[in-house]
Amino acid sequence: MLISRSSGLLPRLRSALPLIVFGLLALFAVGPWITPHSGSTAPRTIVLYGFSILGEVMNEGVFPAFRDEWRERTGEQVELISSFAGSGTVTNQLIMGVPAHIVLLALEPDAWRLADAGLTQHRSWRNLPYGGVVNRSPFVIFVRQGNPGGISDFKDLTRPGIGIIHPDPMTSGGANWAVVAEYGAARRQDPLNPEAGYQMLLGIWKNIVALSASARGARTEFEQGFGDALITYEQEAVRDKARGRFKLEVVYPRSTILSEHTVVVVDRNIAPGERELVDAFANFLWSEKAQRIFVKYGFRSVDESLNLENPDFGKIPDPFLIEDLGGWSVARSEIIDGVWKNRVLKELKR
Repeated sequence: MLISRSSGLLPRLRSALPLIVFGLLALFAVGPWITPHSGSTAPRTIVLYGFSILGEVMNEGVFPAFRDEWRERTGEQVELISSFAGSGTVTNQLIMGVPAHIVLLALEPDAWRLADAGLTQHRSWRNLPYGGVVNRSPFVIFVRQGNPGGISDFKDLTRPGIGIIHPDPMTSGGANWAVVAEYGAARRQDPLNPEAGYQMLLGIWKNIVALSASARGARTEFEQGFGDALITYEQEAVRDKARGRFKLEVVYPRSTILSEHTVVVVDRNIAPGERELVDAFANFLWSEKAQRIFVKYGFRSVDESLNLENPDFGKIPDPFLIEDLGGWSVARSEIIDGVWKNRVLKELKR
């Protein structure tokens, strides 16, 4: 009888084994999010998604400052779940159902897509401080130590033999900023030539040797030895300089754009009981405390007076904003689609 019971039990155990393994794996997967708490009240949670270069400043700087302030004010514990990738990728993830409460996007057109998908009210971010713009960063050129290519401006990137690493405008908000920086610089330096922007983009994109899904990914490729120049955010250099980790050189173009980064509160994903906390965190991003943290981590504050606190911010003779190009509605249709996609890429057969 004992043998009979064992032989009957063994098949049942074998059939249940996949379910047992799945359960253990699920427990292992959620384990990092489970934190023991001495009290009976579980911490409240904010889910934040953002574009690639924001991970460090949000996880290490801004959120801990908010967490401490919220605890002092309310006595409540609050935790952050965050994820960072290319701005276009993040936008796609939210549209597909990621339950983020707040998203920090590299450019406003990604916010338009969220509104079109019904995740938030149309242009609701414009009701936030500074029209939803939380910080800025000019677009600059990284080169190798000693600047062997003698690069001093965007125009030099059009020379034959210069290999350029660039983020991909199809997935990266930073790449879209780079394209309008290149185009806008040429138009401002040669305002009487309506083809100046097109000629600049054509010359630069002839020399692209690698595209990456995000600005951070492009930086990684460049550091691994690909290419002679990288077009990216100033912030990528400033933060590493402060920590003694920057092994490249920065070239500040005579004229370049100051990228502006948009905060969107994702209304569809916020339950009534979460609204106060989410709105408090969103508004905290423009507090002097948070803006000083952005400056410390290499982002330029929307409060210009605070930018004097970071001596590693470079000087730009002729900075400009997206509004100087007519805003993103014009820039997207006339520069990104009209010139880069429909003229430059077609001529290069890409």
